[in-house]
Amino acid sequence: MFSSKEEKRTTEEQSNTSNTIGKDTTLEGSIESTGNIRVEGKIYGHAKAKAKFVMGSDALVDGNVTARTAEIAGTIKGNIEISELLVLKPTAVINGDILTNKLIVEPGATFNGGCKMGHLAKEIEIGKPASHIREVAIKRA
Repeated sequence: MFSSKEEKRTTEEQSNTSNTIGKDTTLEGSIESTGNIRVEGKIYGHAKAKAKFVMGSDALVDGNVTARTAEIAGTIKGNIEISELLVLKPTAVINGDILTNKLIVEPGATFNGGCKMGHLAKEIEIGKPASHIREVAIKRA
């Protein structure tokens, strides 16, 4: 088994790797990374980062997002599962359910869906499907 020093080094190495989807880039399909993912363009599929997931204000993800931490300023049409901290910036628009340990919602951010907090941090597994967040039916009168 790894010693805590080796585990810490491995975690630091993973969070130092970054993947960027540029502003004029469209990705059709899912993306997974053991490091960070930054999205300025569009993803039509799921995104999973073992480290940090960041979205710019003009970015779009039409699919589920799973990561250790996340900072969202764009639009997500899908469920979000963050094992540590999720920050919704003023321009964030979320249409889906949120499952996270801690949540910061800055003034102006919007989300339509259910939210469950206090979720225990867990290891994100790359190459396996994300756990599914139970869909919440919203009835309007």
